[in-house]
Amino acid sequence: MTAVPTSTDAVLPRRRWILDLSAAAVLTAVALLGFWPSFAGPSFLAAALGGMLLGLAIAAVCAWRRWGILIVAGLTIAVYFVFGGALALPATTIGGAIPTLETLRSLALGAVTSWKQLLTTVAPVSAADGHLVVPFILGLLAAVTTASLALRLRSVRWALIPAVAALLLIIALGVPDPAFPLAQGAVFAAVTTVWMSLRTWWAPQNSAVDVSEADPARTAHMRTRRLLGSIAVLAVAGIAGAGLGAVASPAEPRHVFRDAIVPPFNIRDYPSPLQSFRKNVRDEADRTLFTVTGLPEGARVRLAAMDDWDGVVYNVTDGGPGTSSAFTPLRSNMAAGVEGSTATVRFVIDDYSGVWVPGTKVISQITFDGQRADELRRSGYHNSATGTTVVTAGLQKGDSYAVDAVFPKVPTDEQLGDTPIVKMKLPELHNVPDALSSLAAETVVDAETPIAQVRALETYLQKSGFFSHGLGGQAHLSRAGHTAERIATLLGGNQMIGDDEQYAVTMALMAREIGIPARVVMGYYPKKGSGSGGTFEATGDDVHAWVEVNFSGYGWLPFDPTPPEDQVPQDQNTKPKVDPKPQVLQPPPPPQEPVDLPPTVPDDREPEDDSPNILGILGVILAIGGVSLLVLLILSSPLIVIGAWKASRRRARRHAERAADRISGGWDELTDRAIDYGARFAPGGTRAEEAMHVSTALAIPTVTSLADRADDQVFGPHDPSQEDVEAFWAEVDSVVGGLGRDAGFLKRMKARLSVRSLTGSGRMAARVQELKDAATARVRGEPGNIDSSSTRPESETP
Repeated sequence: MTAVPTSTDAVLPRRRWILDLSAAAVLTAVALLGFWPSFAGPSFLAAALGGMLLGLAIAAVCAWRRWGILIVAGLTIAVYFVFGGALALPATTIGGAIPTLETLRSLALGAVTSWKQLLTTVAPVSAADGHLVVPFILGLLAAVTTASLALRLRSVRWALIPAVAALLLIIALGVPDPAFPLAQGAVFAAVTTVWMSLRTWWAPQNSAVDVSEADPARTAHMRTRRLLGSIAVLAVAGIAGAGLGAVASPAEPRHVFRDAIVPPFNIRDYPSPLQSFRKNVRDEADRTLFTVTGLPEGARVRLAAMDDWDGVVYNVTDGGPGTSSAFTPLRSNMAAGVEGSTATVRFVIDDYSGVWVPGTKVISQITFDGQRADELRRSGYHNSATGTTVVTAGLQKGDSYAVDAVFPKVPTDEQLGDTPIVKMKLPELHNVPDALSSLAAETVVDAETPIAQVRALETYLQKSGFFSHGLGGQAHLSRAGHTAERIATLLGGNQMIGDDEQYAVTMALMAREIGIPARVVMGYYPKKGSGSGGTFEATGDDVHAWVEVNFSGYGWLPFDPTPPEDQVPQDQNTKPKVDPKPQVLQPPPPPQEPVDLPPTVPDDREPEDDSPNILGILGVILAIGGVSLLVLLILSSPLIVIGAWKASRRRARRHAERAADRISGGWDELTDRAIDYGARFAPGGTRAEEAMHVSTALAIPTVTSLADRADDQVFGPHDPSQEDVEAFWAEVDSVVGGLGRDAGFLKRMKARLSVRSLTGSGRMAARVQELKDAATARVRGEPGNIDSSSTRPESETP
């Protein structure tokens, strides 16, 4: 008798196991490499590849043991919670490995919320912020599904579906700039082609060659030709793809989910801090606004950098990515790639209030303290291009935070030499006084280098102007504001009189008029020689405005065009060095003092854009789907237990110690499945009687001969051989498989989830029914239906 192997390891040769698992691993790893730009490096690989290896192990073990989808799903969930902490959330574990309640809570929530967090955080994201959950989940699920389908199905095409889906999903979750597009595509295509070719050659119908009829030499020759042909096709395709990728560039960057994100807020909803410059000087000169500790010598505290002027207000631009209005949620490692000395600067807020956060030029991370820490963190946004931070919740007295800052080295003019200025597109200026252009050109006429031109503008304003806030006690008028009329008046008067607000705006406008991109920065810094000793108590008297210009390789460098505070106007009239005749432009002069600032816009406002929020809708769908999946998994946990219980009983019967017991176990497996499909057996019945019930109830006549074979092999003079056991179990599996094929889907699922075979309720139900029939017959005076041989002792049986 020929043995019919039934287990997966018996059906699949070792080379198939190695091929399928290796191909699934390579395809999944290639797809996971798409996260490289999102994390700006390999920090995600441990979580992603760890999830992939765990998924391959689950698929291999379940295919070897022939466990169904319920057990596969249960093991995947268990592995996610057991190993997810160590690989994706090590900061929440004990010793980096043992999960805690916080770990389990974060993993449960992360399965739903981590997708949105990854998309709403500006790239590159940090692994320390909990973003590793997404690579871990995708690596685990992609490996489980790809390897499971490859090991269980004859066609490898089905296994490619989850691998391709993972590749596309990771691209959509990433950034517009791809990671390694040519390498990813070439490797993915090559592995897929080789995998499908080998699986086709190793298929039973292609490998079952009649040796007596086939020519071995011809067969080897044909296989060699196929192999060489496949290699040639792959080589040509790879060379063509590489050449096309080298000469062709996409017309526009690819679109990803991040492109559909609606900005969380519009910075232009908040007033420019430069509007309140004179108010800070007038009302807060003697009030401590905030205290700074750890600020290096010569460093400055900045509030905002502004590069747009409409003739009335200098403000942040209303632009897109890379501009002064491109704010993104706070994250860690916001200063990736910036070189310089590092320091932790601590801020404690006193009388300062507002949405603009005092900080430093280059911020790597902000950590809020106190009772409002979480509220401030969630409402915080940062612009790395301008070094500006805002919190829509607004700072209040008692708030505190620490800034991990980077302080790039400021070069000297000699070090700058002929260094060019970065030519960048800034917003177009409007209503610029005519005198500015000619004055700027005359000022830099003798300057030969970019740094010399900027220094010429700075020096002219410093030396030719006079300083005055125009407050009480100062005899000379110096009106607030920086409108076109105010700047024209500054330049057209007998004496240039103003403070940081007017001089910084004037220098920035002059630089822009001669083609030098410049911006205005407002902030605080202590007076020279104040002897603060590392602690700086900022007051309204310490507020300043300056100009920044971007030099290639050095970044934005500060320039101070404001005259010294002791350079006050003279009693006699003095003229500037150059005496242009500016034209006074409309609108008419505004009031001297600025109006009070409008109240802070509430934090909970909705975006004004009426267009549909695609990502928001997608996030809701994912959240609903994730919650629904979690509920379904919880509800299905008893079903997983049922499936595992039945599988355990089958293994025990299949691998019993005695061969006769394995034959008996095979028959018991058949009757248990028949009970699940509705058959009823009386307790103590023989195999022939049970076979009669099965053939009658389920219309399977072949089961009678199988019962006879079981009796012959169990009660025969010799123990059955291993081949007999394998053949018997093969017929049992064939009968059980026929039960599933002939039944409908609902009946098949009901049988799989039935516990009648586990509890013996099928045989008990049959016995109870016989007793009921016998009792009814006696009442009616009819012959009994109970088999006397099963109720009386053997000595009383007629």
